[in-house]
Amino acid sequence: MYSDTLNISYFRKDAAFDTLYPRHIRELSEMHWTALDVSLEASNFLAAPEARVLDIGSGVGKFCIAAGVYHPEATFYGVEQREELFHHAQIAKEQVGVSNVQFIYGNLMDLDYDQYDHFYFYNPFYENIEPKSRIDYTVSTSFELYHQYTLFIYEMLNKKPTGTKLVTFHAPDKQIPASYQLMDNSYSRVLKMWVKE
Repeated sequence: MYSDTLNISYFRKDAAFDTLYPRHIRELSEMHWTALDVSLEASNFLAAPEARVLDIGSGVGKFCIAAGVYHPEATFYGVEQREELFHHAQIAKEQVGVSNVQFIYGNLMDLDYDQYDHFYFYNPFYENIEPKSRIDYTVSTSFELYHQYTLFIYEMLNKKPTGTKLVTFHAPDKQIPASYQLMDNSYSRVLKMWVKE
């Protein structure tokens, strides 16, 4: 399961993994970063040989790094608009030593989605409508951006081919096109696996 070059000591529990980050980042973990057990279940559904999986709003990269370690046969990408979080993701990736993970610093609306096969998102737009969930004040948030991003992702997903897989965590079903069939849900129905019909 693990390569000899990987530092797997971080995967004993979430608290161990979170030591990869500075304290102010660790304090955000429970609300904002995907737990290791969720990462394993989600990546088990998404991964396949040579699959390219994109985490939309990847934060400090916890999902991608964990998924990359669990599934070396796939490549995991994360897009993040906060430069600080992107840099923490890059550092954590190097510390772990995982090679099938790449992070992109930028806005989700600027990507070429033809480059990705399957998708994961942990409600990345919620802070636009719930100020108490803000990570910081380095990016703009608004109801308008929430609706803009939601519509963009909805339309992007709807254009993907049959067989496209999606995992959502704490995301409203209205963000998912009707062309996606719910295959499984767990963690009190907040972790959901979908496939495009």
